[in-house]
Amino acid sequence: MKGLIAKKVGMTQVFDENGNLTPVTVIRVDPNTVVATKTQEKFGYDAVVLGVDEMKKNHVTKPYANQFPENITPKRQLKEFRDFDSEVKVGDQLGVELFNEVGYVDVTATSKGKGFQGVMKRWGFHGGRATHGSKFHREPGGTGNCTTPGHSLKNTKLPGHMGFVRVTVQNLKIVKVDPELKVLMVRGAVPGNKEGTLIVKAAIKK
Repeated sequence: MKGLIAKKVGMTQVFDENGNLTPVTVIRVDPNTVVATKTQEKFGYDAVVLGVDEMKKNHVTKPYANQFPENITPKRQLKEFRDFDSEVKVGDQLGVELFNEVGYVDVTATSKGKGFQGVMKRWGFHGGRATHGSKFHREPGGTGNCTTPGHSLKNTKLPGHMGFVRVTVQNLKIVKVDPELKVLMVRGAVPGNKEGTLIVKAAIKK
């Protein structure tokens, strides 16, 4: 499976030959360095470990630095991709060109954190009447039985922490691959903040 570590730049829009507008997310793909390869004989599975963002020497501990070969500087972001389709070796640099022959991708990232939210925003509850005299507006309502067991049941939708979770958006169409700018444009939105780290893989359902 082809995949790279990237960063979210933001959203824009592009026009096709017929003048149709398409909203796209711009994803910057800095050169991914092959840090290590894993084989079926030694590890029990085939995988490639990629890394981006060089670290300063005084910011690297010895245990962390020992996993990198001598000719590769320690990287801040590491990701293991199993069953990598392309033939690579340690030290190779992979860029956005990897997706030239790919039509759709899956993007994984950490969604934006929204803090503590009520049931209307967190779960889409409609709430009660907004009219005068109503005493039920934005509350969750009943959450359990009035008799045995007498407590809220598991998986009841209640107020709580919203966002800041691992999210994968599947089957995003690649609109444009620009090797000069090192960017990938995909149709639609992807999770996370601007400059957030993304894991971009070839779509598994396409």
